[in-house]
Amino acid sequence: MRSTFLSRTRRWIGASALAVIIGVGGFSALVGTTQQASAQVQNAAEIKVPSVAAPSAGFADLVDAVKPAVVSILVEAHSQDTGTSMDQGGNGQYNFQFPDLPDDHPLKKFFDQFGKQQQQQGKPQPPQMHKYQAAGSGFAISADGYFITNNHVVQDADKITVVFDNGQQKTAKVIGTDDRTDLAVIKVDGLTDQPFVKLAASDVRVGDWVMAVGNPFGLGGTVTVGVVSAKGRDIGGSSYGDFLQIDAAVNSGNSGGPTFNTKGEVVGVNTAIFSPNGGNVGIAFAIPAATVKQITDSLIKNGSVTRGFLGVSIQDVTQDIADSVGLKTTHGALVTEPTKGSPADKAGVKSGDIITAVDGKAIDNALALSREIAGKNPGSKVELTVWRNNAEQKFTVTLDTLDQKSAQATPQPTQPDQPAAPVPSSVGITLVPNSDGGGLLIQDVDPNSVAASKGFAVGDGIVEVDNKAVKTPAEFEAAIKAVKDSGRTTALIKANRSGAVRFIGLPLTDVK
Repeated sequence: MRSTFLSRTRRWIGASALAVIIGVGGFSALVGTTQQASAQVQNAAEIKVPSVAAPSAGFADLVDAVKPAVVSILVEAHSQDTGTSMDQGGNGQYNFQFPDLPDDHPLKKFFDQFGKQQQQQGKPQPPQMHKYQAAGSGFAISADGYFITNNHVVQDADKITVVFDNGQQKTAKVIGTDDRTDLAVIKVDGLTDQPFVKLAASDVRVGDWVMAVGNPFGLGGTVTVGVVSAKGRDIGGSSYGDFLQIDAAVNSGNSGGPTFNTKGEVVGVNTAIFSPNGGNVGIAFAIPAATVKQITDSLIKNGSVTRGFLGVSIQDVTQDIADSVGLKTTHGALVTEPTKGSPADKAGVKSGDIITAVDGKAIDNALALSREIAGKNPGSKVELTVWRNNAEQKFTVTLDTLDQKSAQATPQPTQPDQPAAPVPSSVGITLVPNSDGGGLLIQDVDPNSVAASKGFAVGDGIVEVDNKAVKTPAEFEAAIKAVKDSGRTTALIKANRSGAVRFIGLPLTDVK
């Protein structure tokens, strides 16, 4: 089975293969789709399309203008050979790990003898450090030699070489890196008149022309053209989650290279591709210019990036959750738990609150809140708009500094030593008191119930219903009844799975 995956686009130097795939079956399907769409438009309100000017002379003038600012980046680094089974050692021979067999095993004597021979020959050897090379892309942002690239291009580098458009090579040093956004700033000393480009001050729109320049497969300066396919993409494996999606061809080695608008401004830094085979399929992701500017300014000034810290665990607001708390939309970030002693906790933010705005700026989801707070300076005051008890409230919070220590260890789930007699509930789950902690534990789930359809499972903990703590099955039923008596059709359930707290909106329309 062919799997689709996200790939960083740094190019490992070595043998490569080129493949050209020509499809012949898509034209008729496209024609049919177009005809169907035309028929639908006739029955809908007519869309007035503004006049769009397509480039009449190509992009050659744009390429000539910006290409001197784009560079190839060669990296030399070392990786450690752990000497695991069938792992080739630094001398070109293999190091084996021998199985630990019982004394009566028929192969015990053979492996013992073979192992002694290997030891006599100096094997197995300790871990070896192997030198490797990799390639990426970058671009100049100042005349005195500051360049932007990806963190994953230069991380752990022993030596960084910048290859300029004219073929000249110079050694660079790392000024600062930021793993969260995958950005890095490097510098080549001694430059005074390096051609450079600017980051775009205005945002791009979906459908805008863009041009990517980089070093795919180590080929050197290569230009590809496309459009912005989407904005605000959240891709797996990233803690940032606000990428531009472009269809300009981006491949291994394009990492850190710029994506330009038609004015020659950098609108994004290419960082990853979505591909079933590691090559371009028309889906690439770039870090937006606004983020690039904020991060790189901090890296140049301080060598690192500091971010605001609010101190809340959050999740998205689903339609069920919105219905359960009386929100008209699914916008906002639901607070599962504030960290004890954190800025949010000190300001009075509670579990079950929904943060709908920061300093008046609407928050669409949990990721949007994380990005908004991370963009604030530690020590700054922010105003949170919170939905609580069917009304908006305002909280002023003084942010702390986000660091690795802010992440709390995930507690282990608790289990009852001697569960009480199971009590079936009205919503399709059987509950027992949690003797080792607060709340209830789910002992059984009716597979045909709405609770099962919403993801409740055996072993989950039930902590609250409608923001009220429940410790017995009777309290749970009373809370469910109170929600129904209030005229609402969805109950907000605070659940715990393997120590992770989450909120679930449980519809009650089918509950008797």
